[in-house]
Amino acid sequence: MRYAFQVHSVQLRPVARDRRYRAHRQIDSLLNRWLYFCRDVASAATAAAAAAIETAEPKPGFWNRRLVSPILRLLTQGVTPRKISFTLSLSTVCSLFPFLGFTSLLNLLVGLPLKLNQPIMQTLNQLLTPIHLVMILGYVRLGEWIWGASEHRFSVVEMVQSFADLSLAQFLAKFGWAGVHAFTAWILTAPLVFAVIYFTLRPIINRFAKTSLQGTTP
Repeated sequence: MRYAFQVHSVQLRPVARDRRYRAHRQIDSLLNRWLYFCRDVASAATAAAAAAIETAEPKPGFWNRRLVSPILRLLTQGVTPRKISFTLSLSTVCSLFPFLGFTSLLNLLVGLPLKLNQPIMQTLNQLLTPIHLVMILGYVRLGEWIWGASEHRFSVVEMVQSFADLSLAQFLAKFGWAGVHAFTAWILTAPLVFAVIYFTLRPIINRFAKTSLQGTTP
C-alpha cells in the first residue's frame, strides 16, 4: 500500500504543473491580445488626429475675411492692382466725409459712374466708422483754423447723441457752422489723403498680386 501511494503521488505532480502552465499561457494570450488592441486603437486615433490637422483650415480673421480675401479674389480674376488701389483710396476719402449718415451714399454715387467695386467700398466704409467719428472733430478744428473762427466746443459723443435726438433743423442750427468748417477742411485735404493712401497701397497690392498669381500658377 505504501508503494502504491507513492506512485500515485508522483503521477499527480506533472498534472498540476501542466495545469498551471496552461493557465499562465491563457493569461499571457489575453494580455497580448489586450496590448495589440490598445496599440491598434492608439494608431487609429493618431492617424485620425493627423488627418484632421492636415485638413483643418484656420478661421480667417475679421479684416482678412472682410477686406483682404475679397481683394485677393479680385486679383485672381484679373482686376489690376492699380484699380484696386484707386478704389480703396477713393473709398477712404468718401468714408471720411464729415457728415453723419452720408458716407455710404457718397461711396455709391462716386463708385457707380467709375465702375468701382461696391462691396469693397461699402465694407471699407463700415470698417472706417470709428476713424470717421474721430476725424469729424479733427476736420472741424482744422476748418476753424482755416476760417479763423472761434473754437466750437463739443465732443463726438455729444454730436452723435444730438444727431439721434434732434430734428435735422435743430441739428443744423446747433452744428451748422461746425459742418461748414469740417467740409472746408475735408475738401482741401481730400487730394492729399487720396495721394498718400494710393501711393502707399499700390506697391503693397502689387506684391499681393504677384503672390496670388504665383499661388494659382500650376
